[in-house]
Amino acid sequence: MTIRPATAADVPAIAALEATAFPEDAWPAGYLADAIAGALLGTGVLVAELDGDVVGHAITSVVFEIAELQRIAVAVEHRRRGVAGLLLAAVRDLAAAQGAPALLLEVRETNAGALAFYERAGFAEIDRRPRYYRNGDTAIVMSLALQGR
Repeated sequence: MTIRPATAADVPAIAALEATAFPEDAWPAGYLADAIAGALLGTGVLVAELDGDVVGHAITSVVFEIAELQRIAVAVEHRRRGVAGLLLAAVRDLAAAQGAPALLLEVRETNAGALAFYERAGFAEIDRRPRYYRNGDTAIVMSLALQGR
């Protein structure tokens, strides 16, 4: 398994993962292409590649001291095999290297699996955003300290 920066050639695979993992609010291919090309300030895209196939991706935003994990997605057939953990570790290292003191994220309060994953990784709830998602779900805002780890 290799974790690497995404390239323009990865856009179709990432868009397909987005559509499966986030059917209500997937990032469109054009937006993904812009992120990969560097047209979105501070936004980066990493992919997990196995045997030449993209099996997961992570989208991050690091602007000044604010680092946010926008999303992690893993192909259904590769879930629960450590792919998300490898992507998260790469995101954490990237944000720390850019001087961010913490990594933030939002996750649906109804997504028990993701909440457990992030809690195991050391994230703690710091806030809630009612009706944050299009369908009215509340977002739980979580933070992970990066400096002094």
